Amino acid sequence: MKIGNVRYRNKNYLARLVKDEILLYSSIPSKSTGVVNPESTDYLISSSQAIKAIATGEISHETAVTKESDLEFLPCMLHPEKIVGVGFNYRQHLNETRTESQGNPVLFSKYSDAVAGHRQQVKIPDTVHKLDYEAELAIVVGKRAFQVKQEDAKNYIFGYCPANDISARDLQMLTSQFLIGKTPPGFCPIGPFITTHDEIPDPGHLDISLKLNGESRQKSNTSNMIYSCEYLLSYITKFFPLNPGDIILTGTPGGVILGYPPDKQVWIKKGDVAEVSIENLGSLVTIFS
Repeated sequence: MKIGNVRYRNKNYLARLVKDEILLYSSIPSKSTGVVNPESTDYLISSSQAIKAIATGEISHETAVTKESDLEFLPCMLHPEKIVGVGFNYRQHLNETRTESQGNPVLFSKYSDAVAGHRQQVKIPDTVHKLDYEAELAIVVGKRAFQVKQEDAKNYIFGYCPANDISARDLQMLTSQFLIGKTPPGFCPIGPFITTHDEIPDPGHLDISLKLNGESRQKSNTSNMIYSCEYLLSYITKFFPLNPGDIILTGTPGGVILGYPPDKQVWIKKGDVAEVSIENLGSLVTIFS
């Protein structure tokens, strides 16, 4: 199942992609309480009952659209509690940035209000002059996970989605801490849809790519990740818990602007368009303004 959040005719909906149609749900009744719940993935992800009802057609959609252009896409998770980034998880990216392996995953964070939706305009802050893209596979956590064994990690994953770990390199490199270069508003586009884990039996073998203004910049496969999705979830939860809707950004392959020779580094500017594509998950477009 592919699900996300959209706005259509001034109203927010839960969206489900089925073949060439996007089905829109305005409310999700609860059998146990009779309460009509909010129309977003944030609620759905923690309710196996509601997920099953939508998947089986027990809950009817309010309307359907066939054109993406008729919709305003919202982040496929509206309010993740935690966004955990993983640095240097592809050997090619380590090499191009001339970085030594730390022997363990490099973790950093983004704040919840950094999320952005498919085709959303992301404003370049006045303080940023070296803006970069990073195509990434994102993991969406499905239930509370703490001190999870690697062999059990799949049981805690709700699904996967394309992400762009937008990075202000000039701010990122001011100190050894990445935070201020990683989490300005809109610096974590995710979506358009979350694909549930049952449709992606092996997230470790997916083609991943990024185009900037139609030009191919990144092209790899998640089989080139140093640390697998399962390892990352297990590793992170050794130290702190993850909750339903939390996001893990699993790292980017080679081809980022930072990896170019200094005289060939042309940073993202207003009007540029980045498109992240991941096999079986779809494509995520970001417009910079």
